[in-house]
Amino acid sequence: MLPLLAILSTSDRLSSYTMLRLVPWCSCYNDNNIVNGDPKGRPTTSKRTTSSQPDENDLKRMPSIEEVNEWRTSFDKLMSTPRGQEFFRQYLRTEYSEENILFWQAVEELHRKTNSNEIQTQCRQIYDDYISILSPREVSLDSQGRELVNIKMSTPSKTTFDEAQRQIYQLMQRDSYHRFLNSSFLKHLIDQFKPGK
Repeated sequence: MLPLLAILSTSDRLSSYTMLRLVPWCSCYNDNNIVNGDPKGRPTTSKRTTSSQPDENDLKRMPSIEEVNEWRTSFDKLMSTPRGQEFFRQYLRTEYSEENILFWQAVEELHRKTNSNEIQTQCRQIYDDYISILSPREVSLDSQGRELVNIKMSTPSKTTFDEAQRQIYQLMQRDSYHRFLNSSFLKHLIDQFKPGK
């Protein structure tokens, strides 16, 4: 298999600017991602698990059955606790959509910033990591949401990503959460509370 940069450099349609923008992304790219890794061909930026069971480290600090039952009642309750977010993030890894919760969490962190320089830096980082079409962890936004972010990036603020964050939250709530409720991942977690476990 040809290295990705070699394939890209043979294309007459890519401008030199585009090539320079792709080099940093491609330098973290491993051709094994295409063969063995992420089926969407994205670089593996964090440990991805395909296991249908929660990570062993998190099993050591298991939530209570009451917490798990709360998470099952509504997506808002799941997302309202750090441990709920962590277990949901682990589940999203199994369906290769972890970038959605990572983006949502990054915007939540942005809302807590008070220093204007930190806010601008964080906005640029969020944009590069999750919004840019060159991002290896690009989230799926509609064209209006993406355009709104692009406009707001001219003067980055705490609210730059609010509409995009709302869209991603609704996407997770509508799609991933319902699969999470019916997943073997959650079933395994609940099984930990059965007598004899």
